[in-house]
Amino acid sequence: MSILKKEDMSVAELNMAAAKNVIKMTGITGKDGWDGWSMRIFSLGVDGHTPMHSHDWPHINYIISGKGTLFVDGEEQPVKPGDTAYVKGGEEHQFKNTGTDAFSFICIVPEEGDR
Repeated sequence: MSILKKEDMSVAELNMAAAKNVIKMTGITGKDGWDGWSMRIFSLGVDGHTPMHSHDWPHINYIISGKGTLFVDGEEQPVKPGDTAYVKGGEEHQFKNTGTDAFSFICIVPEEGDR
């Protein structure tokens, strides 16, 4: 069994057009023995959001903390801690922080989605 401590995770600020206040931590991946998959943890600061985008691979999301929305399948819906969301490959999507604290979620994708 592998345990990856928070302080040992790779952390990156996503500095790209159409994203704001986004931190990405990389958790368990193929290099840790989970072949074909990657687990990341995203934290969106106040007024933060991921870019509106789509890609070929699906992903599974689990909301950890904060208050936010997920735009997917043409509709923006509120999400809260404990909610799970599945985004199919090819669907346009975006997460937004709508609260006054950080909005964090786990995102699991095929390895090709974490390059």
